[in-house]
Amino acid sequence: MTEPTSRREQSSSPDELTLRDLIEPLFRRKRVFSISLLVLLLCAVVGTIALSGQYSASMEVLVNRQRLDPLVTAEATVQTPPNPPPVSEEEINSEVELLKSSELLREVVLNNRLQERERITLLARILPRQSDDWYIAKAMEKLGKKLTTEVVKKTNMIKVSYKSSDPQVSYGVLNKLAGLYMEKHIAVQRPTGSYEFFSKETDRYKQALAASEMRLASFGKTEGVAAPDVVRTDMAQEVVNSISALHQAQQAISADEHRIADEQAQMTATPSRSSTQQVSNSADVLMQQLETNLLSAQIKRTQLALKYDPTYPLVQEADQEIAQTEAAIAEAKKTQFVNQTTDRDPTYELLREDIVKTQADLASQKATAAAIESNLGNLRGEMVSLDQKAVRQANLLREARLNEANYLLYSSKREQERTSDALDQKRIGNVAIAVPPTVPVLPAYSPITLFPIGFLLAIFGSVGIAYAAEYLDPCFRTPGEVANILQVPVLASVPRESARRRTA
Repeated sequence: MTEPTSRREQSSSPDELTLRDLIEPLFRRKRVFSISLLVLLLCAVVGTIALSGQYSASMEVLVNRQRLDPLVTAEATVQTPPNPPPVSEEEINSEVELLKSSELLREVVLNNRLQERERITLLARILPRQSDDWYIAKAMEKLGKKLTTEVVKKTNMIKVSYKSSDPQVSYGVLNKLAGLYMEKHIAVQRPTGSYEFFSKETDRYKQALAASEMRLASFGKTEGVAAPDVVRTDMAQEVVNSISALHQAQQAISADEHRIADEQAQMTATPSRSSTQQVSNSADVLMQQLETNLLSAQIKRTQLALKYDPTYPLVQEADQEIAQTEAAIAEAKKTQFVNQTTDRDPTYELLREDIVKTQADLASQKATAAAIESNLGNLRGEMVSLDQKAVRQANLLREARLNEANYLLYSSKREQERTSDALDQKRIGNVAIAVPPTVPVLPAYSPITLFPIGFLLAIFGSVGIAYAAEYLDPCFRTPGEVANILQVPVLASVPRESARRRTA
């Protein structure tokens, strides 16, 4: 015998096939057809019963941008834009994955006691007793497979459905999943503990601000000046004025010194006194005196002459005195005496008075310059001290402003987080359960619809099985096949049933 494929290649063309040729394999394989039809019908009945006992609960989740939380950052929060960007496909897919997260599935399994259903399954009865975690894991695995999530086309809606033989279980699974999902979404979108962090930082900067203000308030008492920068500005102007006065004093000192030197030079060339009156008189008084002296000398010689010889030394001395006196009288007669009256020179006195006054002014200017220099040294030292005080006060002011800015910033952040926490408590987020789950009343599939479909599938399946068995059978079934394939004439043919009866 040849293979079935070669036999099919040598058979007649499809145009020559008749309806009898198509139905004939069903009659030849009626046992296979009947058995497969019964089996498939039984499977259809079982499937109809099983599917008609399934109750499907569903819900729809809306992903939107109704709420935009500020960024959790130490910087000032940028104002929320009035037109938020549209929801992206990645965000919707993230929500889908969040719905299927293992943490949510575990909580749903424990809340609905789905692990208890795994304990009574056929596989669980066959296998040895396992731990509770094993049954929970099996229930989570089965829940993940039976839980269907799909994104509704051209919308921001996510449809979630779950089927179970118990309508209460279907509702309980989705209801618990919805609550857990909302909590999980809010927890994922916002970091935990942000309000506590900003509250702690607000209190810390409030205390720091109070301490800075206290140090700033006590600065004036401890340093003895309330506004060192203002005082320093006024003192700087005073220093400028003092420097200008010092320069003026130095100029005055230099001018007075040159004036004194010039006046002293003029005084050396100017007489201290000048004549004011001059009177010429003869020497009358001298003549009288000389004559008296002459008379006295003559009387003295006369007396000596009475006692001594003219050659006696005393007599000669008297003669000599008389001769001198007479010569003096003769000379006096020729001479006249001039009486002259003098007084202080006014120019000299003016120069002397001006020198004295200028010297007094010079001493005053030197004292003024010394005082100004000493005052300048004190002012510069005070300015240095005021600079240091101003720097310390500026540091205190800067610290107070910084603490105030941080306090206001973190206070604003705390209020933002307080608002976000209030929204979290109200479960106001960027997702919402648009269509909440309800307890299903009708089964997911109607048996009136399922059984006809199963019946048709059983008929088509049994026909397919019969044709498959016919195709896989390599035997010759008709004399025509023998004649067509082997190209030999058929002399006689015996039906299979008659041959079996004769053989028996």
